[in-house]
Amino acid sequence: MGAARDPRTSPGSSLSQRLRRWLRPPRTLRPTRAGWIFCAISFGVGFAALNTGNNLLYLVLSLMLAFLVLSGVMSESALRGIRVRRQLPRELFAGASSAVGLEITNDQRRVPAFAVVVEDRVAEADASIRPAGRAFALRIEPGATELRSYRFTPTRRGPVRFAGFRVFTRFPFGLFSKSLSISAPAETLAFPRVEEVAVPRSFGLAYDGGMHRPGLGTTGTNAVGLREFADGDSVRRINWRSSLRHNQLLVTEIENENDAEIEVRLETRNVAPGEPFERRVSWAASEIVALIDADLRVSLRADTQCFRADRGAHHRSQLLAFLALVEPDPASTPEPA
Repeated sequence: MGAARDPRTSPGSSLSQRLRRWLRPPRTLRPTRAGWIFCAISFGVGFAALNTGNNLLYLVLSLMLAFLVLSGVMSESALRGIRVRRQLPRELFAGASSAVGLEITNDQRRVPAFAVVVEDRVAEADASIRPAGRAFALRIEPGATELRSYRFTPTRRGPVRFAGFRVFTRFPFGLFSKSLSISAPAETLAFPRVEEVAVPRSFGLAYDGGMHRPGLGTTGTNAVGLREFADGDSVRRINWRSSLRHNQLLVTEIENENDAEIEVRLETRNVAPGEPFERRVSWAASEIVALIDADLRVSLRADTQCFRADRGAHHRSQLLAFLALVEPDPASTPEPA
């Protein structure tokens, strides 16, 4: 008995996959201002040809209709086979502009794509969809990938949900804007808004929810040895001379004389939702970023959770992720008298 044929590799299945790729998602066609004018002129020429019976007007009408058909065929060739992949930045902060990368690929074998505009779309909290940004590619060769980017600014902290792309083109004559929708859901976190916080070199005070308190400062540091560079270590601590000698990145191990820990406090109880709480979250995030960037050990204490003191990029991302999702406890807010 012959081996059973995999239905996914059968010719009929391959043809149906190609048809689905070409026909899905559906195209939308919208005339531009120039397109409306051209259609009005075409209607006028056709009306005049029918009333006068002039062969020259019939010839002009035929050329104009052929012009419209050619526009539709060439615009379809620009969109067919387009595939888009999103590259999200490592960190997003509310109110700060960040670059989002787009990989635009033309899967066609022989036909290049011209004048392609990719619009990324993001879903809001009320389920509405708004444009996040656009990128333009003038020419994409068959089988080639073009890298583009756009600037995206989150409006608030918390989850950011990308819905997909709208790809459109006005090629070749600018009479119509033909577009297709590509579903590409993705989700990331927008960290709280961060302000610049100056950390003095002789820092001797710990922060407590935006207020200073003494007793946890460092009076000096000692170098206790070298170790291999790890993810999250500050570049300023790399010992370049020893790294070149041993052909690997080595950092200087620092020991604080008082083993100080800087604690950031955030109150979530007896706090109502709103702008005052958002300012507290933003200030706590600003303190964390400034202190960890200064290579200090930082802990975070909230009313619902506590994080031990540590340093480095991983610890920084962990604390910021918590602040991106933290919410006040309105149940504990005292009722007005």
